[in-house]
Amino acid sequence: MPISPDQTAVALKGVVKRFGAQTVLDGLSLAVPRGEFLAIVGPSGSGKTTAMRTIGGFETPDEGSVFIAGRDVTALPPEQRDVNTVFQSYALFPHLSVLDNVAYGPRMRGVGRAERRRRAGELLDLVRLSGVADRKPAQLSGGMQQRVALARALANEPAVLLLDEPLGALDRKLREEMQRELRRIQSELAATFIYITHDQEEAFGMADRLAVMRDGRFAQIGDPATLYDQPVDAWVALFLGSANRIRATLGEGEALTSDLGPLLAGHVAADLAAGDPALVVVRPEQTRFSRAAAAGPNAIPARIADVVALGASLRLRAVTAGGVEFESIEPRGDGQDGAGLHAGDAITVTFAASSARAYRAGTEPLPLRSSS
Repeated sequence: MPISPDQTAVALKGVVKRFGAQTVLDGLSLAVPRGEFLAIVGPSGSGKTTAMRTIGGFETPDEGSVFIAGRDVTALPPEQRDVNTVFQSYALFPHLSVLDNVAYGPRMRGVGRAERRRRAGELLDLVRLSGVADRKPAQLSGGMQQRVALARALANEPAVLLLDEPLGALDRKLREEMQRELRRIQSELAATFIYITHDQEEAFGMADRLAVMRDGRFAQIGDPATLYDQPVDAWVALFLGSANRIRATLGEGEALTSDLGPLLAGHVAADLAAGDPALVVVRPEQTRFSRAAAAGPNAIPARIADVVALGASLRLRAVTAGGVEFESIEPRGDGQDGAGLHAGDAITVTFAASSARAYRAGTEPLPLRSSS
Protein backbone atom coordinates (compact mmCIF):
# COMPACT_ATOMS: atom_id res chain seq x y z
CA MET A 1 0.00 0.00 0.00
CA PRO A 2 1.48 3.42 -0.95
CA ILE A 3 2.45 5.70 1.94
CA SER A 4 0.92 9.17 1.77
CA PRO A 5 3.34 12.14 2.15
CA ASP A 6 1.86 13.20 5.50
CA GLN A 7 2.54 9.72 6.91
CA THR A 8 6.15 9.62 5.71
CA ALA A 9 9.06 10.21 8.06
CA VAL A 10 11.78 9.68 5.44
CA ALA A 11 11.68 9.55 1.67
CA LEU A 12 14.53 8.98 -0.76
CA LYS A 13 13.74 9.67 -4.40
CA GLY A 14 16.19 8.48 -7.05
CA VAL A 15 19.26 9.13 -4.89
CA VAL A 16 22.61 8.67 -6.64
CA LYS A 17 25.94 9.04 -4.84
CA ARG A 18 29.31 8.64 -6.50
CA PHE A 19 32.81 8.62 -5.08
CA GLY A 20 35.03 9.24 -8.07
CA ALA A 21 34.19 6.67 -10.73
CA GLN A 22 32.36 4.41 -8.26
CA THR A 23 28.58 4.65 -7.95
CA VAL A 24 27.77 3.78 -4.32
CA LEU A 25 24.04 4.60 -4.36
CA ASP A 26 22.37 3.85 -7.67
CA GLY A 27 18.94 5.48 -7.95
CA LEU A 28 17.91 4.65 -4.39
CA SER A 29 14.22 5.20 -3.53
CA LEU A 30 12.56 4.51 -0.20
CA ALA A 31 9.56 5.61 1.87
CA VAL A 32 9.62 5.07 5.64
CA PRO A 33 6.30 5.73 7.43
CA ARG A 34 6.18 7.52 10.76
CA GLY A 35 6.64 5.19 13.70
CA GLU A 36 8.31 2.38 11.74
CA PHE A 37 11.39 0.42 12.78
CA LEU A 38 13.26 -0.18 9.52
CA ALA A 39 16.47 -2.24 9.42
CA ILE A 40 18.84 -2.00 6.45
CA VAL A 41 21.04 -5.04 5.86
CA GLY A 42 23.45 -6.01 3.12
CA PRO A 43 27.01 -7.19 2.51
CA SER A 44 29.99 -4.91 3.08
CA GLY A 45 30.19 -2.31 0.33
CA SER A 46 26.50 -2.52 -0.57
CA GLY A 47 25.85 1.12 0.37
CA LYS A 48 24.14 0.79 3.78
CA THR A 49 26.24 3.34 5.64
CA THR A 50 26.28 5.77 2.72
CA ALA A 51 22.48 5.61 2.59
CA MET A 52 22.29 6.41 6.30
CA ARG A 53 24.83 9.24 6.01
CA THR A 54 22.84 10.68 3.12
CA ILE A 55 19.66 10.70 5.21
CA GLY A 56 21.58 12.29 8.10
CA GLY A 57 23.12 15.00 5.91
CA PHE A 58 26.72 13.81 6.17
CA GLU A 59 26.73 13.08 2.41
CA THR A 60 25.07 15.11 -0.35
CA PRO A 61 23.51 13.19 -3.26
CA ASP A 62 24.84 13.77 -6.77
CA GLU A 63 21.28 13.20 -7.99
CA GLY A 64 17.88 12.75 -6.38
CA SER A 65 16.22 14.13 -3.27
CA VAL A 66 15.96 13.45 0.47
CA PHE A 67 12.81 14.35 2.43
CA ILE A 68 12.40 14.35 6.22
CA ALA A 69 8.82 14.67 7.49
CA GLY A 70 7.75 15.95 4.07
CA ARG A 71 10.47 18.63 3.89
CA ASP A 72 13.13 18.60 1.17
CA VAL A 73 16.42 18.56 3.10
CA THR A 74 18.69 17.47 0.24
CA ALA A 75 20.93 20.53 0.47
CA LEU A 76 20.75 21.03 4.24
CA PRO A 77 23.59 20.18 6.70
CA PRO A 78 22.98 17.70 9.55
CA GLU A 79 22.23 20.34 12.18
CA GLN A 80 19.36 21.69 10.09
CA ARG A 81 17.66 18.32 9.71
CA ASP A 82 15.22 16.85 12.21
CA VAL A 83 17.43 13.77 12.58
CA ASN A 84 19.78 12.36 15.19
CA THR A 85 22.28 9.51 14.95
CA VAL A 86 23.46 6.85 17.41
CA PHE A 87 26.84 5.34 16.52
CA GLN A 88 28.65 2.25 17.77
CA SER A 89 31.00 4.53 19.74
CA TYR A 90 29.01 6.17 22.51
CA ALA A 91 30.75 9.58 22.20
CA LEU A 92 29.53 10.72 25.61
CA PHE A 93 31.07 13.74 27.28
CA PRO A 94 33.27 12.27 30.05
CA HIS A 95 33.23 15.42 32.21
CA LEU A 96 29.40 15.69 32.27
CA SER A 97 27.01 13.70 34.40
CA VAL A 98 24.63 11.24 32.75
CA LEU A 99 21.77 13.72 33.18
CA ASP A 100 23.76 16.57 31.64
CA ASN A 101 24.84 14.37 28.74
CA VAL A 102 21.21 13.68 27.91
CA ALA A 103 20.25 17.34 28.39
CA TYR A 104 23.08 18.59 26.16
CA GLY A 105 21.08 18.68 22.91
CA PRO A 106 18.17 20.72 24.31
CA ARG A 107 20.72 23.00 25.96
CA MET A 108 22.34 23.73 22.60
CA ARG A 109 18.90 24.56 21.23
CA GLY A 110 18.28 27.11 23.94
CA VAL A 111 15.80 25.09 25.98
CA GLY A 112 15.56 26.42 29.55
CA ARG A 113 17.39 24.60 32.36
CA ALA A 114 14.27 23.31 34.14
CA GLU A 115 12.66 22.03 30.93
CA ARG A 116 15.78 20.31 29.59
CA ARG A 117 16.42 18.60 32.93
CA ARG A 118 12.80 17.49 33.08
CA ARG A 119 13.05 16.08 29.56
CA ALA A 120 16.37 14.37 30.34
CA GLY A 121 14.87 12.85 33.50
CA GLU A 122 11.93 11.41 31.54
CA LEU A 123 14.27 9.87 29.00
CA LEU A 124 16.45 8.35 31.72
CA ASP A 125 13.28 6.82 33.15
CA LEU A 126 12.46 5.48 29.69
CA VAL A 127 15.87 3.80 29.32
CA ARG A 128 15.74 2.67 32.98
CA LEU A 129 18.74 4.67 34.13
CA SER A 130 17.17 7.26 36.46
CA GLY A 131 19.20 5.86 39.35
CA VAL A 132 22.54 6.82 37.76
CA ALA A 133 21.69 10.37 36.66
CA ASP A 134 24.51 11.90 38.71
CA ARG A 135 27.25 9.47 37.66
CA LYS A 136 29.90 10.10 35.01
CA PRO A 137 29.94 7.87 31.87
CA ALA A 138 33.16 6.11 32.98
CA GLN A 139 31.28 4.74 36.00
CA LEU A 140 28.78 2.88 33.77
CA SER A 141 28.89 -0.43 31.93
CA GLY A 142 28.97 -0.54 28.12
CA GLY A 143 25.28 -1.34 27.91
CA MET A 144 24.37 1.51 30.24
CA GLN A 145 26.51 3.94 28.24
CA GLN A 146 24.73 2.88 25.06
CA ARG A 147 21.38 3.58 26.69
CA VAL A 148 22.61 7.03 27.73
CA ALA A 149 23.68 7.67 24.12
CA LEU A 150 20.21 6.60 22.96
CA ALA A 151 18.49 8.89 25.48
CA ARG A 152 20.72 11.80 24.41
CA ALA A 153 19.85 11.21 20.74
CA LEU A 154 16.14 11.23 21.58
CA ALA A 155 16.30 14.37 23.75
CA ASN A 156 15.67 16.75 20.84
CA GLU A 157 12.65 14.66 19.76
CA PRO A 158 13.93 14.03 16.21
CA ALA A 159 11.55 13.01 13.44
CA VAL A 160 13.94 10.14 12.66
CA LEU A 161 16.59 8.36 14.70
CA LEU A 162 19.41 6.75 12.72
CA LEU A 163 21.28 3.89 14.41
CA ASP A 164 24.55 2.77 12.84
CA GLU A 165 25.63 -0.61 14.25
CA PRO A 166 24.92 0.73 17.76
CA LEU A 167 25.31 -2.64 19.51
CA GLY A 168 28.44 -3.81 17.73
CA ALA A 169 30.75 -3.25 20.73
CA LEU A 170 28.62 -5.25 23.17
CA ASP A 171 28.92 -8.94 24.06
CA ARG A 172 26.21 -11.33 22.87
CA LYS A 173 24.12 -11.45 26.04
CA LEU A 174 24.18 -7.68 26.42
CA ARG A 175 23.36 -7.23 22.73
CA GLU A 176 20.25 -9.39 23.15
CA GLU A 177 19.16 -7.37 26.18
CA MET A 178 19.71 -4.11 24.32
CA GLN A 179 17.76 -5.37 21.31
CA ARG A 180 14.73 -5.87 23.52
CA GLU A 181 15.26 -2.46 25.11
CA LEU A 182 15.55 -0.69 21.77
CA ARG A 183 12.38 -2.30 20.50
CA ARG A 184 10.52 -1.41 23.72
CA ILE A 185 11.68 2.21 23.60
CA GLN A 186 10.82 2.61 19.92
CA SER A 187 7.38 1.14 20.51
CA GLU A 188 6.63 3.28 23.58
CA LEU A 189 7.65 6.47 21.79
CA ALA A 190 6.09 5.48 18.45
CA ALA A 191 9.39 6.80 17.06
CA THR A 192 10.85 6.26 13.60
CA PHE A 193 14.07 4.22 13.74
CA ILE A 194 16.32 3.41 10.77
CA TYR A 195 18.80 0.77 11.89
CA ILE A 196 21.95 -0.26 10.00
CA THR A 197 23.40 -3.66 10.93
CA HIS A 198 25.45 -6.60 9.68
CA ASP A 199 23.67 -8.86 12.18
CA GLN A 200 20.69 -10.46 10.45
CA GLU A 201 19.34 -11.99 13.67
CA GLU A 202 19.32 -8.52 15.18
CA ALA A 203 17.43 -7.12 12.20
CA PHE A 204 14.89 -9.97 12.08
CA GLY A 205 14.27 -9.71 15.81
CA MET A 206 13.59 -5.98 15.98
CA ALA A 207 12.44 -4.51 12.67
CA ASP A 208 8.96 -3.97 11.28
CA ARG A 209 10.49 -4.08 7.79
CA LEU A 210 13.86 -5.05 6.32
CA ALA A 211 15.52 -3.40 3.34
CA VAL A 212 18.16 -5.64 1.74
CA MET A 213 20.85 -3.69 -0.13
CA ARG A 214 22.96 -4.93 -2.99
CA ASP A 215 25.30 -2.83 -5.16
CA GLY A 216 23.75 0.48 -4.12
CA ARG A 217 20.14 -0.60 -4.67
CA PHE A 218 17.43 -2.22 -2.59
CA ALA A 219 17.13 -5.83 -3.72
CA GLN A 220 13.96 -6.35 -1.65
CA ILE A 221 11.99 -4.51 1.03
CA GLY A 222 9.34 -6.13 3.20
CA ASP A 223 8.45 -7.55 6.58
CA PRO A 224 10.95 -10.09 7.97
CA ALA A 225 8.71 -13.14 7.44
CA THR A 226 8.06 -12.28 3.79
CA LEU A 227 11.73 -11.72 3.01
CA TYR A 228 12.76 -14.98 4.68
CA ASP A 229 9.95 -17.12 3.25
CA GLN A 230 9.52 -15.45 -0.14
CA PRO A 231 12.87 -14.04 -1.32
CA VAL A 232 12.55 -12.23 -4.63
CA ASP A 233 15.56 -14.01 -6.16
CA ALA A 234 18.33 -16.49 -5.40
CA TRP A 235 20.67 -13.73 -4.21
CA VAL A 236 18.28 -12.62 -1.46
CA ALA A 237 17.41 -16.23 -0.61
CA LEU A 238 21.05 -17.13 -0.01
CA PHE A 239 22.03 -13.83 1.62
CA LEU A 240 19.33 -14.03 4.29
CA GLY A 241 19.88 -16.91 6.68
CA SER A 242 21.09 -20.29 5.45
CA ALA A 243 19.64 -22.50 2.73
CA ASN A 244 20.14 -25.82 1.02
CA ARG A 245 20.61 -25.44 -2.72
CA ILE A 246 20.44 -27.81 -5.66
CA ARG A 247 21.42 -27.22 -9.30
CA ALA A 248 18.57 -28.27 -11.56
CA THR A 249 16.88 -27.75 -14.92
CA LEU A 250 13.26 -26.65 -15.16
CA GLY A 251 10.88 -29.03 -16.89
CA GLU A 252 7.14 -28.48 -17.15
CA GLY A 253 5.24 -26.64 -14.45
CA GLU A 254 6.81 -27.20 -11.02
CA ALA A 255 8.88 -30.23 -12.10
CA LEU A 256 12.67 -30.07 -12.29
CA THR A 257 15.42 -32.54 -13.07
CA SER A 258 18.78 -32.73 -11.30
CA ASP A 259 21.72 -35.06 -10.79
CA LEU A 260 20.12 -35.91 -7.44
CA GLY A 261 16.83 -37.03 -8.96
CA PRO A 262 13.46 -35.46 -9.78
CA LEU A 263 12.40 -32.37 -7.85
CA LEU A 264 9.21 -30.39 -7.32
CA ALA A 265 9.21 -26.73 -6.29
CA GLY A 266 6.06 -25.00 -5.11
CA HIS A 267 7.39 -21.64 -6.32
CA VAL A 268 9.04 -21.20 -9.71
CA ALA A 269 10.40 -17.74 -10.55
CA ALA A 270 8.52 -15.99 -13.35
CA ASP A 271 11.70 -15.52 -15.43
CA LEU A 272 12.31 -19.30 -15.65
CA ALA A 273 11.22 -21.23 -18.74
CA ALA A 274 11.36 -24.95 -19.53
CA GLY A 275 14.96 -25.99 -20.16
CA ASP A 276 16.48 -23.13 -18.16
CA PRO A 277 19.16 -23.82 -15.52
CA ALA A 278 17.67 -23.29 -12.06
CA LEU A 279 18.69 -23.13 -8.43
CA VAL A 280 16.33 -24.86 -5.99
CA VAL A 281 16.48 -23.38 -2.49
CA VAL A 282 15.11 -24.99 0.70
CA ARG A 283 15.57 -23.69 4.27
CA PRO A 284 17.23 -26.12 6.74
CA GLU A 285 14.25 -26.02 9.13
CA GLN A 286 12.05 -27.23 6.24
CA THR A 287 14.41 -30.09 5.38
CA ARG A 288 14.10 -33.51 7.04
CA PHE A 289 16.55 -36.40 7.39
CA SER A 290 15.01 -39.84 7.82
CA ARG A 291 16.27 -43.42 8.01
CA ALA A 292 13.27 -44.53 5.98
CA ALA A 293 13.99 -45.11 2.30
CA ALA A 294 11.89 -43.03 -0.06
CA ALA A 295 11.48 -42.64 -3.80
CA GLY A 296 10.04 -39.97 -6.06
CA PRO A 297 10.50 -36.18 -6.15
CA ASN A 298 12.37 -34.44 -3.33
CA ALA A 299 13.79 -37.68 -1.89
CA ILE A 300 17.61 -37.69 -1.99
CA PRO A 301 19.85 -40.42 -0.51
CA ALA A 302 22.77 -39.18 1.58
CA ARG A 303 24.83 -39.97 4.69
CA ILE A 304 25.04 -38.06 7.96
CA ALA A 305 28.27 -36.05 8.24
CA ASP A 306 27.74 -34.60 11.73
CA VAL A 307 25.10 -33.83 14.35
CA VAL A 308 25.38 -30.79 16.62
CA ALA A 309 23.10 -30.05 19.57
CA LEU A 310 22.03 -26.39 19.69
CA GLY A 311 20.10 -26.17 22.93
CA ALA A 312 16.51 -27.07 22.07
CA SER A 313 17.32 -28.01 18.45
CA LEU A 314 19.63 -30.25 16.44
CA ARG A 315 21.69 -29.15 13.44
CA LEU A 316 22.36 -32.12 11.18
CA ARG A 317 24.55 -32.12 8.09
CA ALA A 318 24.43 -34.79 5.39
CA VAL A 319 26.39 -35.30 2.17
CA THR A 320 25.31 -37.11 -1.01
CA ALA A 321 27.56 -39.53 -2.89
CA GLY A 322 28.28 -36.70 -5.33
CA GLY A 323 29.36 -34.32 -2.58
CA VAL A 324 26.26 -32.10 -2.28
CA GLU A 325 25.70 -30.98 1.31
CA PHE A 326 22.35 -30.60 3.08
CA GLU A 327 21.58 -29.15 6.49
CA SER A 328 18.55 -29.79 8.66
CA ILE A 329 17.48 -27.92 11.79
CA GLU A 330 15.09 -30.03 13.83
CA PRO A 331 13.68 -29.69 17.35
CA ARG A 332 15.07 -32.10 19.93
CA GLY A 333 12.56 -34.48 21.44
CA ASP A 334 10.84 -37.81 21.14
CA GLY A 335 9.60 -38.78 17.73
CA GLN A 336 11.67 -36.31 15.72
CA ASP A 337 13.28 -37.67 12.55
CA GLY A 338 16.75 -36.47 13.54
CA ALA A 339 16.75 -38.10 16.97
CA GLY A 340 19.28 -40.90 17.26
CA LEU A 341 21.09 -40.20 13.98
CA HIS A 342 24.88 -40.39 13.99
CA ALA A 343 27.73 -39.65 11.60
CA GLY A 344 27.87 -42.28 8.86
CA ASP A 345 24.16 -43.24 9.01
CA ALA A 346 22.44 -43.66 5.64
CA ILE A 347 19.43 -41.35 5.41
CA THR A 348 16.99 -39.82 2.93
CA VAL A 349 16.81 -36.05 2.59
CA THR A 350 13.21 -34.95 2.04
CA PHE A 351 11.31 -31.68 1.83
CA ALA A 352 7.81 -30.65 0.83
CA ALA A 353 7.35 -29.09 -2.61
CA SER A 354 5.68 -26.11 -0.93
CA SER A 355 8.92 -25.29 0.91
CA ALA A 356 11.12 -25.38 -2.24
CA ARG A 357 11.67 -22.32 -4.42
CA ALA A 358 13.28 -22.43 -7.87
CA TYR A 359 15.18 -19.39 -9.15
CA ARG A 360 17.25 -18.60 -12.20
CA ALA A 361 20.78 -19.86 -11.57
CA GLY A 362 23.69 -17.45 -11.73
CA THR A 363 22.47 -14.71 -9.35
CA GLU A 364 23.52 -16.38 -6.13
CA PRO A 365 26.16 -14.59 -3.99
CA LEU A 366 28.05 -17.68 -2.83
CA PRO A 367 29.82 -20.55 -4.61
CA LEU A 368 27.47 -23.45 -5.20
CA ARG A 369 28.08 -26.86 -3.75
CA SER A 370 28.62 -28.83 -6.90
CA SER A 371 27.13 -32.26 -7.51
CA SER A 372 29.57 -32.99 -10.33
